[in-house]
Amino acid sequence: MELNFKQFSDVGEPLVMVHGLFGSLENLAGIAKLLSDSFSVYSIDLRNHGRSPHSDQMTLADMAGDIVEFLDSQNIDSAYLFGHSLGGKAMMELALSAPERAKKVVVGDIAPVDYVVPRHEHIFAGLNAVDIDSVIARKDVDDVLANFIKEPPVRSFILKNLYKTESGHFAWRANVKALQVNYSHIIGANRSDMQYLNPILFLKGEHSDYLLPEHRSEVAKRFPNADLKVVTGTGHWLHAEKPNMVARLTATFLND
Repeated sequence: MELNFKQFSDVGEPLVMVHGLFGSLENLAGIAKLLSDSFSVYSIDLRNHGRSPHSDQMTLADMAGDIVEFLDSQNIDSAYLFGHSLGGKAMMELALSAPERAKKVVVGDIAPVDYVVPRHEHIFAGLNAVDIDSVIARKDVDDVLANFIKEPPVRSFILKNLYKTESGHFAWRANVKALQVNYSHIIGANRSDMQYLNPILFLKGEHSDYLLPEHRSEVAKRFPNADLKVVTGTGHWLHAEKPNMVARLTATFLND
């Protein structure tokens, strides 16, 4: 699958960055720009996100395979990898499946475990409640979403998926149906039959519950050379809350 991407720079070693669920490459633009003085930064849209193609199928293996195809298309033998949330799961799957393509990996606030309990049902409920064909203004969508998603920052994040087509109608960039159908794969565990032996850094949002002490054994099973840094004063969206700190930790780790 030919993924949409943006190249921020062509200085230094390649660094490929991937966003989280319901996101797009724009979500990582802040830290991508901060890192672009030291690395050849590429930020990509996962399948069913942003401006990348849609597909009915979406497993962690599919996403990892897409990124390998992207590396091939850019003639990149191996690269530094950065992934936040779902992007982190995709990058871990790539590292486990094709370790020769990953020099080092930075994972933003996610573990390689099966999260089992859904965390996004209210978001899917809100998205499905929107009659997208009859939307006239963005505020109409926000009003509907507000019945399901109480936090304004989360609604603002979701609304970044809303756009006007050439015909003037509103549509979602994210493939909502496919994301919902494949949700069990999205929150599922990364493969455990392989190990990635190169260094990998897990960045935890201090107030987030996505990366917990009880996940340590599952991390160590797959990534024996893993390190953990806590980004103080942040939640799950650590890259947006403290981009300078996340960029600094990432650059220090990759350059070490």
